[in-house]
Amino acid sequence: MQASGGYLDGRNLAATFNLLRANDLLWHFVVHNYLMGQEPPAFDLLYWNSDGTRVPARLHSTMLRELFLDNKLSEPGGVRIHGVGLDTRRITVPTYAVAGSTDHIVPWQGAFEVRQHLGGPVRFVLAESGHIAGIINPPAARKRCYWTNDDGTDSPDKWLAGATQQEGSWWPDWIAWLKEHSGKQVAPPGMGDAQYPPLAAAPGTYVLEK
Repeated sequence: MQASGGYLDGRNLAATFNLLRANDLLWHFVVHNYLMGQEPPAFDLLYWNSDGTRVPARLHSTMLRELFLDNKLSEPGGVRIHGVGLDTRRITVPTYAVAGSTDHIVPWQGAFEVRQHLGGPVRFVLAESGHIAGIINPPAARKRCYWTNDDGTDSPDKWLAGATQQEGSWWPDWIAWLKEHSGKQVAPPGMGDAQYPPLAAAPGTYVLEK
């Protein structure tokens, strides 16, 4: 389908991700909704899954082969764009990296290796839960926790064993890190101009479409 149509349909991409955690994201709904006739409870995070999009076939196949299977981005010059090789070790700016402890798409142990592939200092934080609930976790919710550890070890298991568990959202830790690495706060610039005036206030009218 991807080769003939030129793209991977967003519905098929969503189904692929669901199969990675079939017990929770597929069979749970088959049993409780289809077989037992129970209405699924309202869950705001599931709206995230409804915002799918098509992926160009060439982009998808290149990512699967070069980035996932061959892991070429971890090799200096392994990925080339318009003849220029990419080397993430040349990125020397400070980086804040956060991963989800139960993320089924990017296991946190793999995300932890970002510390070895960047040339600048990296603060790695592990948030409780997956790649949606663990990230979209405002402090006011008073949910979950996160782990921090300034140890420079290359072993994710040793890092976690020596990490400190912090209650609540990781956002305040991120804000403190941003303040440490940012300049003086200024008023945001105005949006648009006389030729291109703003059409609507953020986040726009498209969020109201069904």
